[in-house]
Parts: sequence; structure tokens; C-alpha cells
Amino acid sequence: MPKIYSRTKIQIPNIFANVKNKRKLAMITIFITAIVISAKVMLDAVNPIFDTLCENEAKSLATIISNEQATNVMTEHSYDELFTVEKDTNGNVTMIKSNVIPINEIISDVAIKIQEEINKQGRQDIEIAVRKFYRYQIISRKRTWY
Repeated sequence: MPKIYSRTKIQIPNIFANVKNKRKLAMITIFITAIVISAKVMLDAVNPIFDTLCENEAKSLATIISNEQATNVMTEHSYDELFTVEKDTNGNVTMIKSNVIPINEIISDVAIKIQEEINKQGRQDIEIAVRKFYRYQIISRKRTWY
């Protein structure tokens, strides 16, 4: 017989053998249940805070990137190429025509550059300070003073 099959069989203790082991099993089950419930309550309390922080960080990042990219694109263009002003013989403005082609190019360039910059960002780390968790819990409780 090959050597691999000559190992001794792993002995798994019978935890239901006597009352003492049943108590241990019950205590372990209660302990694990308490840990799972505590973790669930903690995550439910932290999740709204985390969602708000993520949303605010995303809005902030998008605003910064869009402003930077719009400024970068507009440095390549002048306002004279976007609009044509027609005047009468007296020098009065009769009509302002918008040049659609350069305006559409600017709009598409801004959108493309914003998307490229957002794609470069990758993952951002967001941290929750423990004091924020406790502060929101204390504030959110209703207190009545008599």
C-alpha cells in the first residue's frame, strides 16, 4: 500500500458526548451570535456616515476636476472665435451670432478631458474617525429633560 494511505485518521472529538461539552457548545454559540449581532449593529450605524463621506468626496473631486479641465480647454480658445458680432453703419450692435462648431468642440473637449482625469484618479481612500461615529450617535438620540 502506498505511504500516503498509511496516515492515521484525524480524530474529531464528539462534542455532544456529555453535558459539559453541550454547555461549552451553547456558550460558544451565544458568544459567536453576540459578535455577529454587534458587528451588524456597528456596520448599520457606520454605513450612513460612510455613504455621506463618499458622496461628498466624489462631488468635491468632480467639481475640482471639471473646473480645472474647463480652464485648461478655454485657455486654448478665445471668445472672438465663439461669437460673431454684426453692427450696422452707425456702429450699433444688430446681432450676435454664435459659432456652433467651436462651441461644440469646446463642450466635447471638456467632457472628454474630465472623464480622462476621473479615470486617472483610481481608488480613493476614505477614513471614518471613531469620534464622528460617537458624535452622530449622541446627537441622534432624542433626550427629554424633566
